Amino acid sequence: MDEKLVRELEISAAKVRIGIIEGVHAAKAGHPGGSLSIADLLTYLYMHRLNVDPKNPKMPNRDRMVLSKGHAAPALYATLALRGFFPMDEMKTLRHIGSRLQGHPDSVKIPGVDASTGSLGQGISAACGMALSGKISCDSYKVYAILGDGEIQEGEVWEAAMFAAHYQLDNLIAIVDNNGMQIDGKVSEVMSPYPIDQKFEAFGWHVISINAHDFNAMEKAFNEAETVIQKPTVIIMHSTKGKGVSYMENSVDWHGKAPNDEEYEVAMKELLGKLAELEG
Repeated sequence: MDEKLVRELEISAAKVRIGIIEGVHAAKAGHPGGSLSIADLLTYLYMHRLNVDPKNPKMPNRDRMVLSKGHAAPALYATLALRGFFPMDEMKTLRHIGSRLQGHPDSVKIPGVDASTGSLGQGISAACGMALSGKISCDSYKVYAILGDGEIQEGEVWEAAMFAAHYQLDNLIAIVDNNGMQIDGKVSEVMSPYPIDQKFEAFGWHVISINAHDFNAMEKAFNEAETVIQKPTVIIMHSTKGKGVSYMENSVDWHGKAPNDEEYEVAMKELLGKLAELEG
């Protein structure tokens, strides 16, 4: 991946993070930590990887993307807005009465959302169904599903993992956002999912592990996933919860609360400063 493209993706990711903080602050509720940790991933997918069209959100041959960790909706919304599915100003309506941007993604109301999610574990199952449908119909689209590392404590995730391997869903790529934290604390202490890589391997998946904030590593990983046949791929992304806002980074406190006005100003100063640095 050339330096110009990497810089463009970094700029886009900075804008996505700004959108996340603006939305959560305006809502006075939400999940900034796990949204910020996947901002780079969503930027990479929507600005570079996915075959999608904001002017035709339901085109049959589009790639599908399922946010199985649906509480990270602010990240998805900000990315979709930046990609042109709806105006970025709508982020300020997050969770407001009458807004289509509620706390979890709604595939009926929001253009670009392929699955309504929020009940943890169910998104990856929906993604499996989409992938199997594509295989049966001989369609060329890929299905991507983003899971949280706390989410994979759900038994349904492993039923889906078994299903995907059994049906050789090589058009399915799951991504685990391994930021190490969930609402109650460290995932290793609440209910350890480790070793994540060996578990997926045991279920018959091709496994790749990378740094979640390295666009070159993402490019290499997703290119590798494209070459895998007769088995699904999972990319375990080692991320920083709250990435981009210093006082939110690696803090479980910011799993599910919004910044107050003072905290918002600090976050925006940091994020706008980073954007100015990248654009300078």
